[in-house]
Amino acid sequence: MRSVTRLAAVTVTLVTGLLFGALGMANAAAARPEPEAMTFGVLGPVGLVAVVFGVLGMAAGVLRQRKKARAAAEQAEAALAEPPALTPTRSPH
Repeated sequence: MRSVTRLAAVTVTLVTGLLFGALGMANAAAARPEPEAMTFGVLGPVGLVAVVFGVLGMAAGVLRQRKKARAAAEQAEAALAEPPALTPTRSPH
């Protein structure tokens, strides 16, 4: 559970940093006189949304891989803990 909380905190930090960084670039671009009336810096609103979805998708992928690895480890432990099945054998006599 700690890893999920840590991953959520990292994701929120990244998204917040990207958002404020893009806003800072947009403000810096607005301070310079540009011939174009509407500038959004490097990314723009669509790019910001794409980056946020990408980061959230990567976080979901990491969680999915960890869940699959944990399930595989539990299956391996269960297989080792299970006693071997006895097979019938014929007497050599």
